[in-house]
Amino acid sequence: MNIPFLGTWRKKHGLAFGVAVFTEGDHDPAGIAELLAECELLRSQAHQAGVELDDSAGSLEALDQLLPRWRDDEESLPWLGNDAGLYLGSVIVRTVSGAAWEIWPNGQPVVRLTSGREIDVVASGHTWASSGAPELSQLYAEVSED
Repeated sequence: MNIPFLGTWRKKHGLAFGVAVFTEGDHDPAGIAELLAECELLRSQAHQAGVELDDSAGSLEALDQLLPRWRDDEESLPWLGNDAGLYLGSVIVRTVSGAAWEIWPNGQPVVRLTSGREIDVVASGHTWASSGAPELSQLYAEVSED
């Protein structure tokens, strides 16, 4: 699959296939949050299915209701899983008090809650994209109660 904006973005930001990775100099929290919220492939597929991703918990429920046609496309599955995890993380960061993006030393973005718990949302997104369980809205509900 040739998605021109991903190739350019990956070169600029050091993205490895299927995982968001950041370089040593990326320390702008607002810029990182904005970048992680892009999720272009997920947004495009959701739009085609009539689902608006408005960065709300309700949009996670709408994603959970989509027919998983992407599972037939082995090439886009990792990208969609990555986007689903980053979108889940973006919703958490925007709606759960005190939640923030944290970048592990290996460049992996995770969401840190006020309790100190770190959520590997990218791994959760990959699991959701490949199997549908746990649902994104279920993960959000669990995290928002923490």
